Amino acid sequence: MSSRTPGTNASRPGAGRSTAPSARRCSRTACGRPAVATLTYVYSDSTAVLGPLATFAEPHCYDLCAEHADRLTAPRGWEVVRLAPDLVEAARQHDDLLAVAEAVRDRPGAPGRGIDPDAPAVRRGHLRVLRES
Repeated sequence: MSSRTPGTNASRPGAGRSTAPSARRCSRTACGRPAVATLTYVYSDSTAVLGPLATFAEPHCYDLCAEHADRLTAPRGWEVVRLAPDLVEAARQHDDLLAVAEAVRDRPGAPGRGIDPDAPAVRRGHLRVLRES
C-alpha cells in the first residue's frame, strides 16, 4: 500500500521535479496536467463537492485537471455539487499565473536581487494567515 497523500502526487515518478514547485498536478493516475479544481467528499450527505483549487493540499481531498473535473460522476445515490462552473477558464488563468511566476523566478547563476547573505535568517511560524476574498 502506498503512503501517498491524495492531491500531492508524491508517489508519481518525477513528481518532485516540477518546474514550478507550488504547482499541483491532477490526482488521477497517469495524468500530469495541472490541477484546477479540488474534489472533496461529504460522506454524511452522500455529496461530492467540486470547487476551485484549494490553497493548500489537504488529506482526503483530490486535485483534478479541467478534463477530469468536467467528466466527474458520482456513485449512484450521490449528488455532485459544482462550485467552479468554468474550469477551462480557471485552467487558462492558472497557466497565465505560472507564466508570470516563471518570469520572475530566480535563475541559477543570475545576479541576486539585493539579498544580504550575511543577514540573520528569519524563522517562519507553522501557522498561515489566509485573507478572505
